[in-house]
Amino acid sequence: MTQVLIVGCGDLGSAVANQLVQLGIKTIGVRRSVDSHSNFKIIQADVTQPSSLNILREVQPEILIYCVAANGQTDTQYKAHYVDGLQNVLATQDENTQLKHVFFVSSTRVYGQVTDVLLTESVDAIPADFGGERLLEGEHLLDSINCNSTVLRLSGIYGEGRLRMINLAETPDKWPVQNNWSNRIHRDDAAAFIVFLTQQVLAVKEIKNCYIVTDSMPVPQHEVLRWLVSQLPIKVQPENISHEALPIEGGKRLSNEEMLSTGFKLQYPDFKAGYQAILSQCL
Repeated sequence: MTQVLIVGCGDLGSAVANQLVQLGIKTIGVRRSVDSHSNFKIIQADVTQPSSLNILREVQPEILIYCVAANGQTDTQYKAHYVDGLQNVLATQDENTQLKHVFFVSSTRVYGQVTDVLLTESVDAIPADFGGERLLEGEHLLDSINCNSTVLRLSGIYGEGRLRMINLAETPDKWPVQNNWSNRIHRDDAAAFIVFLTQQVLAVKEIKNCYIVTDSMPVPQHEVLRWLVSQLPIKVQPENISHEALPIEGGKRLSNEEMLSTGFKLQYPDFKAGYQAILSQCL
């Protein structure tokens, strides 16, 4: 029976696991703490503690999905989780002859460029900070493994329970001074795309070694905030919001053309569709 191992079963990893289980695919998750509410098997282990991962040598998955999140915004934490942690997990699969594919959930943070040019997978990633550098270092670890692999560079994840932008919209005095380009992907779409690619691999269909995972509408951050204000029941004082949009001064625009070329369909193709769904649930 096909078996998928998901290392890192937080919000995104658990969403992926739940969708796989619904498809009848045997799924095992790895996380630091035990989750008694999961409908799939959980192995308690820590990617930063190699000895805790020895049990994974007994697991012989056909697909490995590495989907961890660093504990903090420091170089030490990023190295521990996205470089050393990945290396530790891959070491447990050295003798797994059944392993067909490894997915590494990375981030568009690897693109440190500030440009209006639409960035694609063919553009060299040039990190601008420690986070991007460590993520790119982790991506390069896949070059030396003995099976196929795919890097998934996710833009900013939002969705149910992720209310940062909604909370920010309610407090205009705390809006960013600079109006940057922004990119995002709904958690449910990110999970669905990972499941879609997993199915492609199991169906012995060819997929690329890298995808930018983002929605179809890069947009200035202030445009998102202004729209959210128009949807909120709490009326923000109009004098707190400039009547004219600030010029776009930074950030980057990301293309999802490669992702959509696979035949995958986004449930939330732009920020309005995604946030409207969230607002309907939480307001």
